[in-house]
Amino acid sequence: MNSIQIIGRLTKDPELTTTKAGQALCRMRVALPRPGSDAGTVYIDVVAWERLAETCGEHLAQGRQVAVSGRLDYSEWSDAEGARHSRHEIVANGIDFLAQPKTKHGEAG
Repeated sequence: MNSIQIIGRLTKDPELTTTKAGQALCRMRVALPRPGSDAGTVYIDVVAWERLAETCGEHLAQGRQVAVSGRLDYSEWSDAEGARHSRHEIVANGIDFLAQPKTKHGEAG
C-alpha cells in the first residue's frame, strides 16, 4: 500500500505549467509543523495533474491551508553537469482547500 495524507500550509503560490504532451501540472510545497513544541517544520513537495492541477493553480495561494491525499513517489535524474539528484514528492489524487491565510490583523483573508 502506498497512501499518504497531510495537512499543512502552502509556502508559496502553486506553479501551474503544461507538459510537452499538453497535460496540466501543478507543483506546490506544503509546510507541516513537526510534533513537539520547538521541533521545526517539514516541507513536502506536492504535484497534481490535469483538472486537479488546474483547480489548484486557479484557486490556491501562499499561506492557504490544504489537506492532501495521494501516493508517495520517488525520482532520480542527472543535471547538465552530470550531478545526480533525487526527490520524494506526493502525487495528489485529492486536495481539500481548508483555512485561508491569515491577514496581518489575525483574520482569515
